[in-house]
Amino acid sequence: MALDFLAGCAGGVAGVLVGHPFDTVKVRLQVQSVEKPQYRGTLHCFKSIIKQESVLGLYKGLGSPLMGLTFINALVFGVQGNTLRALGHDSPLNQFLAGAAAGAIQCVICCPMELAKTRLQLQDAGPARTYKGSLDCLVQIYGHEGLRGINRGMVSTLLRETPSFGVYFLTYDALTRALGCEPGDRLLVPKLLLAGGTSGIMSWLSTYPVDVVKSRLQADGLRGAPRYRGILDCVRQSYRAEGWRVFTRGLASTLLRAFPVNAATFATVTVVLTYARGEEARPEGEAVPAAPAGPALAQPSSL
Repeated sequence: MALDFLAGCAGGVAGVLVGHPFDTVKVRLQVQSVEKPQYRGTLHCFKSIIKQESVLGLYKGLGSPLMGLTFINALVFGVQGNTLRALGHDSPLNQFLAGAAAGAIQCVICCPMELAKTRLQLQDAGPARTYKGSLDCLVQIYGHEGLRGINRGMVSTLLRETPSFGVYFLTYDALTRALGCEPGDRLLVPKLLLAGGTSGIMSWLSTYPVDVVKSRLQADGLRGAPRYRGILDCVRQSYRAEGWRVFTRGLASTLLRAFPVNAATFATVTVVLTYARGEEARPEGEAVPAAPAGPALAQPSSL
């Protein structure tokens, strides 16, 4: 369990470092004004941020996901594995249910973390900035809006994370089995990368419109008076003003991010676990025994 925790945290750090620039672009595209759009698309947004704010502008709000990383990975990996065991047997439905349970529980940390990240990604650069960092952002929000402000977007986060994690773990399990991911396979790591990256893409596609709504709710009121009274009001106003395409805004940068993030995450998890288990299993002067056979590699919680 301790190794799973350590590997999950290391994999999560790698994923955040790889994917955060894409997430910054996604959020800015999702919340920009339709009347006066600042960016023409994903590539233009990347170029504009680098030109105006340097490469560091792409990493605004990085501290928030890193702060919550340890707890989120511990919850996701731990809850998914324990739920699957509690359900009694491994099946596609149980993989989905276990993943959904993990996604729902980690919202407690994920929602405030993403609120701070979104606010930091959208604030102006320079001395005029409102927040000094992730913790300062959350403290200020709590001071002005209380606990309700800290949990803004919780329902939309729950609606996004619960099914998307179910899809993620189900897809990953199906792909690792289909690809024949077995210990000792010299193509094991590339296969895990392919399975993890593809699973990430599928999970985002399953709930992306909800993510657009969540971002808009969490950014609401940052630059002017609040516009939305809730999820349904946000959906109505967004659709009325911009049509159905508003719910795909930022999708390109999200999918560009999804594959390398999940690939980096699972590659790191695999390397950390392989090294750690090898060291644990190696009595002095003896070779490392082969990894146990079976379907363990088919489940992220037991990689």
